[in-house]
Amino acid sequence: MPLGERAGDKSDSRYCGVETEFNDDIPQLLSLNINGGFDFVVATLMDPAYRPSLKSDEGNKSCGVLPFAGSDLVLSPSQWSSHVVGRISLWIDLDSEDELLRRDSETCLKQEIAWAAHLSLQACLLPSPKGTSCGNYARVVNQILQSVNNMQLWLRIPLQKSDEDTVNETGDLGREQMDSWELWNSFRNLCEHHSQLSIALDILPSLPSANSIGRWFGEPVRAAIIHTNSFLTNAKGYPCLSKRHQKLMSGFFNHSIQIVISGNQDINNSLRSTEAGPNNNNNRIESVQRHPLRPYLDYVGYLYQRMDVLSEQERFELGYRDFLQSPLQPLMDNLEAQTYETFEKDTMKYIQYQRAICKALQDRVPDEASSTVTTILMVVGAGRGPLVRASLQAAEETGRKLKVYAVEKNPNAVVTLHSLVKLEGWEKIVTIVSSDMRCWEAPEKADILVSELLGSFGDNELSPECLDGAQRFLKEDGISIPSSYTSYIQPVTASKLYADIKSHKDLVHFETIYVVKIHRVARLAPSQPVFTFVHPEYSINNSNQRYKKLQFELPNDTGSALVHGFAGYFDATLYKDVHLGMEPLTATPNMFSWFPAFIPLRTPVCIRPGLPLEFHIWRCCGPTKVWYEWCVASPTASPVHNTNGRSYWVGL
Repeated sequence: MPLGERAGDKSDSRYCGVETEFNDDIPQLLSLNINGGFDFVVATLMDPAYRPSLKSDEGNKSCGVLPFAGSDLVLSPSQWSSHVVGRISLWIDLDSEDELLRRDSETCLKQEIAWAAHLSLQACLLPSPKGTSCGNYARVVNQILQSVNNMQLWLRIPLQKSDEDTVNETGDLGREQMDSWELWNSFRNLCEHHSQLSIALDILPSLPSANSIGRWFGEPVRAAIIHTNSFLTNAKGYPCLSKRHQKLMSGFFNHSIQIVISGNQDINNSLRSTEAGPNNNNNRIESVQRHPLRPYLDYVGYLYQRMDVLSEQERFELGYRDFLQSPLQPLMDNLEAQTYETFEKDTMKYIQYQRAICKALQDRVPDEASSTVTTILMVVGAGRGPLVRASLQAAEETGRKLKVYAVEKNPNAVVTLHSLVKLEGWEKIVTIVSSDMRCWEAPEKADILVSELLGSFGDNELSPECLDGAQRFLKEDGISIPSSYTSYIQPVTASKLYADIKSHKDLVHFETIYVVKIHRVARLAPSQPVFTFVHPEYSINNSNQRYKKLQFELPNDTGSALVHGFAGYFDATLYKDVHLGMEPLTATPNMFSWFPAFIPLRTPVCIRPGLPLEFHIWRCCGPTKVWYEWCVASPTASPVHNTNGRSYWVGL
């Protein structure tokens, strides 16, 4: 029974599991917990007393297989797959100094994973590494990952980091307590960042800082195991969580991370019914009373259901979350009708444009001349006409007279433009020009030049080159909308995006700048400005080539983190105080025309507080193309990506 329903939300976080003790009667174990309200069980697959070295294989020599588990027939294949996560034996220690224990551990781990794969389980929970050195454990897990198909391995990692961490003069972290992220990072590096290796976070009663926790939302966390001893008790004797734990749970829900409840019921709550939570069905009271952890499940369900309903914009973006898309090639390719339609639905963008055009018209023509002076406005890159409509609405709003040239190179969009002008009766006001703006010879100069050529990274769809070619028909005192725009970047942990790129097993995909609705990422430092372009630009020495060196620093309480790449944004000044953008701190609300850019690194870079991350990026221009090159210079140097635009470029 899912925790609840939110419109448009079909994420895994709706399902809550329970960690169980070993029980050789799996059907009874599953029935008790499913009837008690849980969606799946985390169940031990093998008797904890089993050791390969203690099990005599007398009588089994004919088959060569030790009888280490029960039958797969006790549940149906769909029950195994849908309702059971295998828990690997907790005694396993592959880095033990005891050779016999180490050998037994390796044999048993491989047996259990093979059995779980045979049962078609979707995931297995691996025990936490026993110490900071986990080389042999990771080696064996990596061997298994090379042969297992589809099944996820969840490595259990405690969510802990000492608040006493300090950075000494050599840049090393001195700690009284291990930062569990370091343990995870070591393990996944040894396993070559395998896409089927994930995390099950153990949530403890004491939580580290918010910055430290934030790192994990960019990592492949599939489950959060919260023990009953992390709960508090309210005045009525029911379980509840601290404000910080509640906020953490909301973060898990928003990132499709499943909750697993573990531990024992407080004796004072053992006979409570469903009053504590929202799932108040009388016909379930009997089963609730039987299941000792139901009050905890009810409380988790209550937290889930009190979350805000997804907005229309969020529902629209759900299918795009963490999905890598190649950026548009606006000059080389003609956009399709579906792309135009998506952009045109973004009403906030055109509201901002209309505001900017209103201000420009009022500045251009005083009130006393509004009935006699006609403003020449050119929309360059008119598409199917949304900016033409916004311009005419601005003229009507301000009482100004307008003559509009709609310039568009896509012949298919021009067909729609002609139909729109005829339908709206704009023939005397709007002139349609079927031409590339860089080639067109305007019959007269424009007072206002309007365009929507911005890309996710500001200049990455060649707005500078297009507007440089179009500004020759703008009057010397004319107005360009937008008047300027700046790109921004920030370092991010983005394990899912990295894994998706890595799966292509080539250089080209690591040297491409993508457009993506980033969701499961950790933003590690505030974004910083990169390249700025101003229009019109009449400087004689103007060049659209750019170079920028940036330094980012982690907050001191974050701990170490892995940088998989950089998120890219832009902020544009349309006119005066009217701006449009997606930089996180200044983003225009309720606007979805642009998703962030993602600039990947071929090899992720580990950074620590006190050791700045130095990033270099170049915007390069050639006769037929524009491209970007980038690299990290410290704390470790990366290769320069996309040299000479060998993998990714935008055609002129």
